[in-house]
Amino acid sequence: MEFGVVLQTNPPASRVVEMMQQAEDAGFSYGWTWDSHVLWQEPFVIYSAVLAETSTLTVGPMVTNPGTRDWSVTGSLFATLNDMYGNRTVCGIGRGDSARRVIGQPPMSLASLSSAMSVIKGLAEGREVMHHGQPLRLPWVRDGKLEIWMAAYGPKALKLVGEQADGFILQTADPDIARWTIGSVRAAAKEAGRDPDALTMCVAAPAYVGTDLPHQREQLRWFGGMVGNHVADLVARYGTDGPVPRALTDYIAGRQGYDPASAHVDRLRELAEAGADQFALYLMHDQEEDTLAAYGQEIIPAVG
Repeated sequence: MEFGVVLQTNPPASRVVEMMQQAEDAGFSYGWTWDSHVLWQEPFVIYSAVLAETSTLTVGPMVTNPGTRDWSVTGSLFATLNDMYGNRTVCGIGRGDSARRVIGQPPMSLASLSSAMSVIKGLAEGREVMHHGQPLRLPWVRDGKLEIWMAAYGPKALKLVGEQADGFILQTADPDIARWTIGSVRAAAKEAGRDPDALTMCVAAPAYVGTDLPHQREQLRWFGGMVGNHVADLVARYGTDGPVPRALTDYIAGRQGYDPASAHVDRLRELAEAGADQFALYLMHDQEEDTLAAYGQEIIPAVG
C-alpha cells in the first residue's frame, strides 16, 4: 500500500512545503491538497514550490473540479508543472463541493465532469481535444503524462470512474463502504472493456495517532460533516432504500479517529484487503507533526 498526505493550503505556504518535505522523508509518496480557492490559498502556485523542494513526491488536488477554472487552464497548469518537474502530478477531481458552494454555485454535473476529464488529460498529455467547440492542443507539451483520479460515492459516479478515470478516490475509511464502492468501480471498468486492476484505488480519511480518543474524535469531527454533504445529496437522489448501501447512508458521524498506532495498522490492513492501493491521510488537527512522524516510524513500515 502507498501513502499520501492531504493538507489544506493555509498560509503561510512555506508551512505546507515543509510538511510535504516531512511527509516525503517519512515515506509518503503522494502529497495532496484541498482545492477551494476562496477558503484557502491557490494550490497550483504552492505545488511548484513543493515539487522544487522534494525529489520523488507526486502532488495534486484532492480534489479539483470542472467549474472554477477553464479546463484549458487546468490542463496547462498540470502540463507546466510536469514539464518543469518530470511528470510528478496527479489530478484528483470531482463534481465540486466547498469550492463551488462558497461562490454560490452547485456541484457540476457528471456529464461535465466526464468531458472535463477528457480535455484536461488530453491537453496535459499533448493530444488534440475538442473544447468550446473547437480543436485545441498545447503545442509545447513533450512526453506529458497525467493520471485522473475521480472522487465518487453514488452508483452513477462510481460507474463513470470505472469507465473513464485512471483512479478512484473514496473519502471515508469505512471498510464496508470501501468494499462496495471499489467493487462497483471494478465492475464498471470490466463492463467497459477496461482492466479493473489498472485503476488505482485510493481511500482518504483523517487520522490522529494518540491515546486520548474523545479528544481525537472531537478534532476530526469536521470530516463527518464533509462526508455528510455528499451523503445528503445521495439520499436526496436515491432515498435510503435505493441502490446506495445502508452503510453509506448511515455514515455521517466521524469514525476515523483511531487511537494507538496498532489500531491504524489494523484498519489499513483491512482496507488493503478491501482493495485499497493507497491511503491518503487528511492531516488537520492539533498534533499533525506527531501523527506524521508516527506514520513514518511505525505505521508505514508495518503496512507497506
